[in-house]
Amino acid sequence: MTGPQSVDNALTPTNDRDWIIEEGGYDPLREASRGARFAISNGFLGVRGARALHRGGRWVDTSRTLVAGLFDTPDDERAIPGLVATPDWLQVRISLQGEPLVHRPGDGESQRRILDMRRGTLITEDRLSNASDVGVRLRSLHIVSLDQRTIGLQLLQLEIEQEEVEVTLKASLEGLDIGLVSERVEPGLAVWHTISTARRLAIAVGLTLQIDGQDIPATRTGPFHWSWSWKSQRGQVGSLQRLVAITRGDTEDADPGRQALDALCVVRKPGWPGVMAAHERAWIARWDGSDVEVEGDPAAQQALRFALYHLNGAANPADESVSIAARALTGDDYRGHVFWDTEIYLLPFYILTWPEAARALLMYRFRTLDGAREKALGMGWRGALYAWESADTGAETSPSKVIGPDRKVVNVRCGKQEQHISADVAYAVWQYWQGTGDEIFLRDAGAEILLETARFWSSRAQVDTDGHCHIRGVIGPDEYHESINDSAFTNVMARWNILRALDVVGLLRERWPQTWERLSGRLGLDDGELKQWRSVADTIVTGFDPSTGLFEQFAGFFALEYIDLGDYLGRSVPMDVVLGRDRTQKSQVVKQADVVALLALLPDEFPDDSGAKNFDYYAERCGHGSSLSRAIHGIVAGRLGRTELALDYFKGTSAIDLEDSQASIDGGVHIAGLGGIWLMAVFGFAGLSLHSDHLALDPRLPSGWKTLAFSVQWRSRKLKIRLVQAT
Repeated sequence: MTGPQSVDNALTPTNDRDWIIEEGGYDPLREASRGARFAISNGFLGVRGARALHRGGRWVDTSRTLVAGLFDTPDDERAIPGLVATPDWLQVRISLQGEPLVHRPGDGESQRRILDMRRGTLITEDRLSNASDVGVRLRSLHIVSLDQRTIGLQLLQLEIEQEEVEVTLKASLEGLDIGLVSERVEPGLAVWHTISTARRLAIAVGLTLQIDGQDIPATRTGPFHWSWSWKSQRGQVGSLQRLVAITRGDTEDADPGRQALDALCVVRKPGWPGVMAAHERAWIARWDGSDVEVEGDPAAQQALRFALYHLNGAANPADESVSIAARALTGDDYRGHVFWDTEIYLLPFYILTWPEAARALLMYRFRTLDGAREKALGMGWRGALYAWESADTGAETSPSKVIGPDRKVVNVRCGKQEQHISADVAYAVWQYWQGTGDEIFLRDAGAEILLETARFWSSRAQVDTDGHCHIRGVIGPDEYHESINDSAFTNVMARWNILRALDVVGLLRERWPQTWERLSGRLGLDDGELKQWRSVADTIVTGFDPSTGLFEQFAGFFALEYIDLGDYLGRSVPMDVVLGRDRTQKSQVVKQADVVALLALLPDEFPDDSGAKNFDYYAERCGHGSSLSRAIHGIVAGRLGRTELALDYFKGTSAIDLEDSQASIDGGVHIAGLGGIWLMAVFGFAGLSLHSDHLALDPRLPSGWKTLAFSVQWRSRKLKIRLVQAT
């Protein structure tokens, strides 16, 4: 039996302010953004951190739970799959003297929300009252276990301010009929299935209410409704303890209901204290392997810890069927779809701090390789063209039309034209191989990804009368310019992809000839095709001008209208909204890092001082219309030794999710931007780089940073690196 003191300890956040994000009061205009900022996740379950509120006679945490991989296609004309809503397992209602808690002006001032990042825990504190001003002090906590990812825990502690008060507490599971078809509902267990896919969901629940440490039996009013009533005593403390097990079934023969009951049975034995202790141990292990410490800049330290908290909570190394969406599991934007963000902005973090998670994310791309092959074939090419937006099968899930900022219908061409995604996936595969030396992955999955993406590019590039290969009709990272020819980013990444595939052919032939024989036979890959690949790599147009040292972003870019972005400082909307789509497309205004992104990924492609020249040229033309942009600029600026400029980019990226100056995170945190914060610190300021047989450092710390310390794993070695500012 657990006494109230134990609950009290759990509800007490760490006293180290470097590990805390805290906000008080209530602002309805910013509530959705704060729900994303204070979200908790373990890579399988994500729960938004909405505040505790009381309306309509109830006190309720209006959190929303997302389950990784629980996709369905709604029955509408667009038929775009997305993550589906799941029941809210945190619902609680309280009445005092028969009167519900009511809203009172100024109540928000008593409310406090604390994200304890060290423990992966959200804590709230409130003082609420009924119409007769009978008050109750509430403290709550909820987690989703990083140790047992199907498990969620809620603790609620309440202390009635007056004695001899009739108290009624009701707990429930709400939203049982939203977006899912019910299969089975019984006391403490429910099972549903999605409407148009084979996915199934089960939730098993167990609750205990204790008054001063003594269990109080509940009155069950329905399969998922519990009620308790008692008369308060002075100083009396009640605590509600709720454990849930949430499971996903992906096949018809799966039994998620049994899995949920079994999981709940396992954690009921040690109880919530055991669940909490295992969860905290798992977070300690993650922080030990991934923490970044900055001395001399508290704001930077907080930004890094916040980024790492969400990065560590976004991945699940045990599930190779899912990846990390653009907003992770903290919100609904982009319907839970996966973009190039994962491979370019997130995989470096996981490769160097959590290779098991990195492997699982890359195995998701291997499992969706058939979908990539089908997309390439459907567009008339060979090999594998990955979906620009991917859900569970690897099929393209990008919408064909959206409503633009000017409220007009806009055709979306990314799904067909933003093809650099295939090279981005290949880049992540090669980085993983360099960072881990995982031979089994390379032989069983990575090599096939590299070969099939190289085959796509060799099919996609066409020889012209000039004797050079061209790739026409694409979109680069700069999405302001569509249907362009010879995107420097796309073409150079495609060439790199082909060359790495040829490298892996040589590696397989030399070290694992039987593997090569089987794989090449299955793919129908012969020496004649490999020779054609080499020809494409040797002749593809890159847009580089040796006389100026500049890459032309795409054919004809230099002839477009130059617009001085300095004339638009202080704007609150993207440049394409300011200028209009037509003028933007005819200008040199760049949405986000494009050639600069190429410089960040493949710096060796920029000879002599051409890296600095390209950065200077394109940085002044970039409107940073994407949350991805500043991080890439920050990496490059840091490597170039422009540390104060890099720090500005670091601060700008940090502000996206940590500041309330804009409501841009209503739909979830920008997980790629958070990955970019780590990249700026480690790849930018520390100057870390991966090579075939070693790691390298070329540090340039901002003047205010006294030290920068971080951990990495490389080839099964765990390294602790600490850099000290030169005096």
